[in-house]
Amino acid sequence: MGFAGAMVVAMAVDALLGWPAPLFARIGHPVTWLGRLIAAIDAAWNRASDPPEWRRAAGIAGALAVIALSVALGWIVQSVLSLGWIQIMLIGILAWPLVALRSLHDHVAAVAMPLQAGDIAAAREAVSRIVGRDPTALDEAGIARAAIESLAENSSDGIVAPVFWGALFGLPGIFGYKAINTLDSMIGHRSERHEAFGWAAARIDDVANFIPARLSGFLFVLLASRRSEALSCMARDARRHRSPNAGWPEAAMAGALGVRLSGPRIYHGSATDEPWLNQGARDPRAADITEALTVYRRAMMLLAALLAILAFA
Repeated sequence: MGFAGAMVVAMAVDALLGWPAPLFARIGHPVTWLGRLIAAIDAAWNRASDPPEWRRAAGIAGALAVIALSVALGWIVQSVLSLGWIQIMLIGILAWPLVALRSLHDHVAAVAMPLQAGDIAAAREAVSRIVGRDPTALDEAGIARAAIESLAENSSDGIVAPVFWGALFGLPGIFGYKAINTLDSMIGHRSERHEAFGWAAARIDDVANFIPARLSGFLFVLLASRRSEALSCMARDARRHRSPNAGWPEAAMAGALGVRLSGPRIYHGSATDEPWLNQGARDPRAADITEALTVYRRAMMLLAALLAILAFA
């Protein structure tokens, strides 16, 4: 499990530095590079004039091409690195941009601060940067709910999952996972354009996140002050979520905070009737975002500690 140590390095560097704005302004970010490649494939291969079967086949080919290219790049880079602790440090530094530890925390904290001050307009603006639902329809409870759900789900997608695959396979694992996750976020949704073309991206992402999502939920359970409530809520409600994976960390967080999450919401002017997680509990408030961030920090420290134990075992 030598790569586990590299993931500890990646988490530590990201916790300290994040992805600095001057660096982003100068070279962008690996996810934006992937995004341009996926957008180009989408534009060239996803033709509205083609029948759905052809568009699905093109989507399968496009997804596999992006993933294979990412894995191959990771393997080539990793194969030329020196062995031993130097390799571990370099892999960790190269994996650092793909671990969204600090940015997730900062984006969610940016919602909590104005909401606690009673500035609903600023809180709506902040939450619009991390969720796709219509912010103008959100009251305090809706804003808090959206921020907490984003924190819980993206803890899995943005940190636990890339670190999990990186610990198993090093750079090929974390590069490949990030390609899968970016494909899903860009083309893996059920819109008229991407229903067929994005089918493979969504299914592959479901498989890649199966273990990390459940691991994320258990991390929240272990570090919650309401441990038994978090565990029972996750066991009862995780499968009620529309996603086969996101329900695990979200239900665990709902139980940990003693609030209800998910439920009806509005996306791009259309209402969706999602089931509640922890139905019957109270609505979240601004203070619950702060408590959720505390659970998140503790869970990520536990994850890093477990990886360090694996690295030294």
